[in-house]
Amino acid sequence: MYLTMLKSKLHRATITDANLQYEGSIELDSDLMTAAGILAGEKVQVVNEANGARFETYVIEGKSGSGTVCLNGPAARQGQVGDKVIVLCYVHLEADAARRHKPIIVHLDDSNRLKS
Repeated sequence: MYLTMLKSKLHRATITDANLQYEGSIELDSDLMTAAGILAGEKVQVVNEANGARFETYVIEGKSGSGTVCLNGPAARQGQVGDKVIVLCYVHLEADAARRHKPIIVHLDDSNRLKS
């Protein structure tokens, strides 16, 4: 049996841009991706604190050090620049491994820089 567990999260990231005319996804600063162990193309869930929207998409790697958190395509309708979001990534683990698993929690400041 496999359980779906939280792998990592970017806590309170600030949306820096939204591009409706893109084909879809969320672009994240590659430094944030590394800190959270998120890969380009990986499925994530995004939760918007401002409006309660919850949606799934995939990640595109953004420029290192840019602080980019950009909603693209239809996801751009789910938030506005300045909104705080939580980016969640999950993993499937066997029950024994799930009991030992510790997720990576990355806290961000208002400029999407690592706090912890």
